[in-house]
Amino acid sequence: MSEQGKQAAKVAAMIAGGALIGAGLGLLFAPQSGAETRRDIGRAAKKAQLQATRWSRSVQSGMQEVMNRSKQLVQRHDAQPRIEAA
Repeated sequence: MSEQGKQAAKVAAMIAGGALIGAGLGLLFAPQSGAETRRDIGRAAKKAQLQATRWSRSVQSGMQEVMNRSKQLVQRHDAQPRIEAA
């Protein structure tokens, strides 16, 4: 992994950690009942699941497009006439 990739991974991990800590503190100091909190957490989890599914489909579609384009480039390259030295 490149140095830039490592830096991006560190930043992403720090953001995710901060979000988890913030969510935990929010739950501790929430002014609502446990049942309401559990319901809200369930809804948020369902939303996150939908967003993750959409994101994964988007990534999968993008990867498929990249694979198709690279196959086309390889086929074009193979179809070009080659000049070989004797």
